[in-house]
Amino acid sequence: MHKKVLIVDDSPAEVKLMQGLLEKEGYWPIGLHDPRRVEETITNERPSVILLDVVMPDRNGFQVCRDLKGNAEFNMIPVILVTSKDSARRGRIRDEALHAGRPASRGAAVRMKVPKQGNRR
Repeated sequence: MHKKVLIVDDSPAEVKLMQGLLEKEGYWPIGLHDPRRVEETITNERPSVILLDVVMPDRNGFQVCRDLKGNAEFNMIPVILVTSKDSARRGRIRDEALHAGRPASRGAAVRMKVPKQGNRR
């Protein structure tokens, strides 16, 4: 059985990019463009992990993460906060992300570079 990965990002292009990368690695990605529907989607799809964009309208990634970690039904699902923002904002984003999660999940920030089309292995 493939592991389900919920991708929450208001940008359809970003969701499509992440879906393509994850599918090639054998995951079952589920895209969601509306952060207000995260809990509903989790209940219906039961993902193993959530990739959550930081900057979204109506409800940003930090708000979603705090809500999930405060809910006993969802707080054990790992959440990875992702952003395409420049490095000047990464320190502030990392600090906010650490405060959004529970203390046991605090650790080093991970930076993942997505290979350009021509540079894939």
